[in-house]
Amino acid sequence: MTPKPASSPFARSTPRFMTASAQGLALVLCVLVLVYGLLPGLLAVCLGFMATQALSTPSARWTRWRPSTLVAATVVIVVPLLLVTLGLSNAKGMVFSAGAQYEALLHHLAGTVLEIRQKLPPNLAAHLPDELVAAQAWLAAYLQSQAHALTGMGSAGLQGGLLAYVGLVIGALIVGTPGVSQPAPLRAAVRQRGRYFVGAFRQIVVAQFWIATFNAACTAVFLFGALPLLDVRIPYSSMLVALTFFAGLIPIVGNLLCNGVLTLAGMSVAPMVGLACLVFLIAIHKFEYVINAKVVGKRTGTSAWELLTVMFVGEAIFGVAGLVAAPLYYAYVKRELVEEGLV
Repeated sequence: MTPKPASSPFARSTPRFMTASAQGLALVLCVLVLVYGLLPGLLAVCLGFMATQALSTPSARWTRWRPSTLVAATVVIVVPLLLVTLGLSNAKGMVFSAGAQYEALLHHLAGTVLEIRQKLPPNLAAHLPDELVAAQAWLAAYLQSQAHALTGMGSAGLQGGLLAYVGLVIGALIVGTPGVSQPAPLRAAVRQRGRYFVGAFRQIVVAQFWIATFNAACTAVFLFGALPLLDVRIPYSSMLVALTFFAGLIPIVGNLLCNGVLTLAGMSVAPMVGLACLVFLIAIHKFEYVINAKVVGKRTGTSAWELLTVMFVGEAIFGVAGLVAAPLYYAYVKRELVEEGLV
């Protein structure tokens, strides 16, 4: 009987080498996405992939009829175009005036910051330190600069929207295009990295979506239900609710931003209204901590200090894009480390 030839060390190490190569490629792509401003496209790729997969995956909802992956991909590609067309035709003024309204909101908040001392009771204002004046001036100037920056975001917003739609199409086509039944080792390793990344996206973004929805709904009830009963109306309430939702998609930092903006908006009416907004936010966030612990923490095994650390580093290196991408990248890296048995 002829003995089998001994396998070479290279052959035994080939799977590990392919995995390491795919991980290195994923790392390079993640960095290039931030360097070249492609983050909206990357997030849209994950969203398109998830939506197409959800439509074409068998479930109780599709027991009688389940669309093919090609049909599901077509739906994901065409429906956003129809929604944008209907939105622009029926709410054109609201869509194009959103930037102007947010610009006016920032100017309003800047004026409120400068008038804080005048709005407080005289006996309380007398105890405020003189250094607060410099802080007020800096914050007001920052808000004014952000308001002026919004005037030039039309083309950037259009470019980001087109990039996101292209990413959505790519994500849908990845599911809708038949794959190779027996892929080569490197291709299989790259696919596995993609599955891990989409899984991290599902954990972070889906959980944060429900948290942002909860925050926005509570804020809407507070601004349009509770305060009007006391004959109190805060300016730009609709914009504040929308800001609460979109900023709430960013873990932790987005909630801190909403807290500051809503409290300042309440201060523009009266100090007691600002205090009521702050008390409301504290109460809501007590519930939010429970949701975060149940949803985000359970799904990703990530603590608040971990998220804050990676978001701080991401923002310091890549700006706002790094801030948004940091939780997603961290969840992906942690998944890789768990699969390697390192954490």
